[in-house]
Amino acid sequence: MADTPASIREVAAHAGVSVGTVSNVLNRPDIVAEPTRSRVRAAIEQLGFIRNESARQLRAGRSRTIGLVVLDVANPFFTDVARGVEDEASESGLAVILCNSDDQQTKETHYLELLEEHRVQGILITPVSADDDRLARLQQRGTPVVLVDSRSPTRGQCSVSVDDVLGGELAVSHLLGDGHTRIAFVGGPLIIRQVADRRDGALRALDRAGASPDDLHMIETPALNVAAGQRAGAAIAELPAARRPSAVFCANDLLALGVLQEMTAQRIRVPDSISLIGYDDIDFAAAAAVPLSSVRQPRQLLGRTAAQLLLDEALGEGAHQHRQVVFEPELVVRQSSRAKPRRARRPPVGVSADQG
Repeated sequence: MADTPASIREVAAHAGVSVGTVSNVLNRPDIVAEPTRSRVRAAIEQLGFIRNESARQLRAGRSRTIGLVVLDVANPFFTDVARGVEDEASESGLAVILCNSDDQQTKETHYLELLEEHRVQGILITPVSADDDRLARLQQRGTPVVLVDSRSPTRGQCSVSVDDVLGGELAVSHLLGDGHTRIAFVGGPLIIRQVADRRDGALRALDRAGASPDDLHMIETPALNVAAGQRAGAAIAELPAARRPSAVFCANDLLALGVLQEMTAQRIRVPDSISLIGYDDIDFAAAAAVPLSSVRQPRQLLGRTAAQLLLDEALGEGAHQHRQVVFEPELVVRQSSRAKPRRARRPPVGVSADQG
């Protein structure tokens, strides 16, 4: 059995000082005389004392941590967001507790309760559904909440997001500009606000082009991962060639990579037979067998900005005002959606060409 860690009382007895003096050496060493500090530190070293930081923080009312709840920790998009959060938090001496909701409200609720029990400084969350009063109740009980990659429906909390309606419009406008008239949208579940917004942007592009909403072939998926994309790709491949969409816009890159894998397996050439665009522009997009066109989001900047807003609310001394920060996306065109060679033209605003 492992030895029980030495207590602060044992350190005090070993050094011949009071418990309060040991506490001062640990927390306010500048007010303790050097000989006494040296004696206490020698006792700490000899006894192998390790301070109980959790207990100290909870006595103070809050831990030195913040919570981050994401939809899918396996999605590289959220890995990059988490990196931005961690960079900002570490500069303030805070740690990040990362929680994965798996797009499930039951898991999300469990983690919200757990983080509140641990007295985190605040919670960053990409919610399964933003229209939820659980977050408001958390705030009422004193835990700041900031939405990440999602807009606040009530402006009752800070949020950091990307204009996903514009992102969907950029993607489908690009496809329409290349002459595609049969376009599929792959994404879901639609309860996720970002998915619904990207679909709405696709419909807006069709409307502005004078096309019918019925021209958008909808394939709702149960998740935003590669496996769901493969199943959607199989459904597209099964359609008769005359009815098969000539282009596919996916709600994220993992879905698009799954569709690409299935098209390759079915020997349907991308982009010769079907064009493909994803969303997020994760690193794997440019590295795919057919480099993937994608709508780029500032992933690490999303995380860092959200953490800044949270820390301002949790640690700031002045009156905090909720802010809704919205970034603009950018369409990055790669091989998966490039039309056959034609006369060169300038890309529209918000679109960049990537040779990757």
